[in-house]
Amino acid sequence: MKDSSEYLKKRAFFDSLLTIYGRKPVLEALEDPDLPVHKLHLASSNRRDQLISRMEALAEERQIETAFWDRKGLSRISKNSRQDQGVALDLALPNYGSYKAFLQNHRNEVKTYELLALDGITNPQNLGMIIRSACAGGVDGIILPRKGCAQIDPLVIKASTGTLFKTQILRCETLADALADFRESGARICGLSSYASVTLAEITGNKPTIFVLGNETHGVSDAVAKQCNELVRIPMQNGVESLNVAVTAALISFRQQF
Repeated sequence: MKDSSEYLKKRAFFDSLLTIYGRKPVLEALEDPDLPVHKLHLASSNRRDQLISRMEALAEERQIETAFWDRKGLSRISKNSRQDQGVALDLALPNYGSYKAFLQNHRNEVKTYELLALDGITNPQNLGMIIRSACAGGVDGIILPRKGCAQIDPLVIKASTGTLFKTQILRCETLADALADFRESGARICGLSSYASVTLAEITGNKPTIFVLGNETHGVSDAVAKQCNELVRIPMQNGVESLNVAVTAALISFRQQF
């Protein structure tokens, strides 16, 4: 039993790791004492210029482990050899982890929750602005699949203006499978669609609810739409057919604030 508990703790910790890359984002993260950093990764071929020296000094000052890799090893960590600039950093974020842990924590709770789920959001700028709106509006978290969506990178961090580190990000492999688990637990899954008969204002009640935001061009995918209990639309005036997905996220996040 002890071994199982230790394994779960270790798994939860590694699920909470977010790896960022690029010299400027990594340096900014190291300079922020409020960000919990796990490990600094450097390519051993890096020229030891002022930025690299500053990173090493900050890591030593903060007692952060530094690992040196050949270029191939570093690219396995950053997953973006073209843009990592020879550096990567693991952040241990308490609000970043698996959706399964979130479900487990809420399974026996009476408290309701509201989440955004992202289905094929490919623009990093949109992802960052969605995170910012969700954080500001008090949404309980964002379900972000590892496949088919933009991933957390320096562009997303910049667009979120730091709110990424305050927002619950729930990771999953495929969104349809995750939503099936949420449905089984009693959550209401609402897909955004301009063709829906139900409007956003009609979604009321004290019930766990997930709003699914679809791809910027094609909307909610067929596999994900099958997991939705309801389709919901935002009423439009003057013949406007749709809104930018980040604007839609803001309207959902703030709909009960006024």
